Amino acid sequence: MSECISPECISPQIEHRLFSRISSNWRGETLTSHEVVVNLIAATTTRTGLTVRAELDHAEYPKGIKISDKQIRELEARAITRHEWHGEWNYTVTSAPSGP
Repeated sequence: MSECISPECISPQIEHRLFSRISSNWRGETLTSHEVVVNLIAATTTRTGLTVRAELDHAEYPKGIKISDKQIRELEARAITRHEWHGEWNYTVTSAPSGP
């Protein structure tokens, strides 16, 4: 999973423009469910050719899990590669290999 937009990583100004387009796309719509929101986000396009991919994650996640500073440091060292440009915003998370 990479938290950025290819080929160049997202900047705050681009992010603002993207969410501005998404907001314009659902203007006047009744946001009655998560599915409606995700479909409206996914239907966002621009004249310059931007398309947005969105999907609803139906998984249930446990609440209240505490992650220690040590666990965060271990995750950073093992699975997170920060990009040169604004690594605090742009990074790639590498998953562990699945099963034997």
